[in-house]
Amino acid sequence: MWTQIVGKTRLALSPLQAHWWNVPLYVSARGLNTSAMPYGSEFLEVAFDFVSHELKFATSTGATLATPLRAQSVADFYREYQRSLSALGVSVNIHPVPVELQHPIPFADDVEHASYDPQAAHRFWRVLMSADKIFQQFSSHFLGKVSPVHFFWGSFDLAVTRFSGRRAPPREGADAITREAYSHEVISAGFWPGNGGFGDAAFYCYAAPAPKGLEVATIQPAKAAFNKTLGEFIFLYEDLRTNPSPDEALLSFLQTTYEAGATLANWDRRLLERT
Repeated sequence: MWTQIVGKTRLALSPLQAHWWNVPLYVSARGLNTSAMPYGSEFLEVAFDFVSHELKFATSTGATLATPLRAQSVADFYREYQRSLSALGVSVNIHPVPVELQHPIPFADDVEHASYDPQAAHRFWRVLMSADKIFQQFSSHFLGKVSPVHFFWGSFDLAVTRFSGRRAPPREGADAITREAYSHEVISAGFWPGNGGFGDAAFYCYAAPAPKGLEVATIQPAKAAFNKTLGEFIFLYEDLRTNPSPDEALLSFLQTTYEAGATLANWDRRLLERT
């Protein structure tokens, strides 16, 4: 919920970019940050520091402020966050209700969620760092349109997405957010810490629209598989963590799932890939 509050600030201040690339957070050397957000003639940046366990604010005027990350309710965090912005002379209107949840509670009313585990937060960030490094390495072989490595605070996953360059067929009944996100053909890979409708920490890869035959494609490593319920390839984090060569195993998963989707969807791989 805290990352949603900060992420909604980026959504409010940053101009719309293709596929909502103006809303994610980014893995940093100490946690997650918004990157520089325009505010009037200046910039504002907000960062979760999972080393010193602080929420840090910085503006291009030189003003800085930090508040401790500690066990407190979402409602208390939300009020403290608003006070911090006010102290910096920043006023931002955000939609005060979390998204992508079955039973959302308005931030100002949420006293149910009030935990903070510094060790878990630090470990989660270290996992994101390791995944981000491999995602960047994977992206370097693609010459077509490819996203930065994003942390989407609504779905709470780290993701990187490749594009064929072709528009995707319209999704019947899709809302405006989905239409923008999937306006073009994509193959997207990422990491869930245990959410995403799956329940276990896992890496994933999917193609949208999904080409026929994707579910029977051969991929690597051997423990990775297609999940018919999700319609995505899944590689459990525990299987990666216990692999003798986890970096190589993850690169293999990313590459073989991409190749399966791109080949079946007839992407122009000679044009899009670096040999």
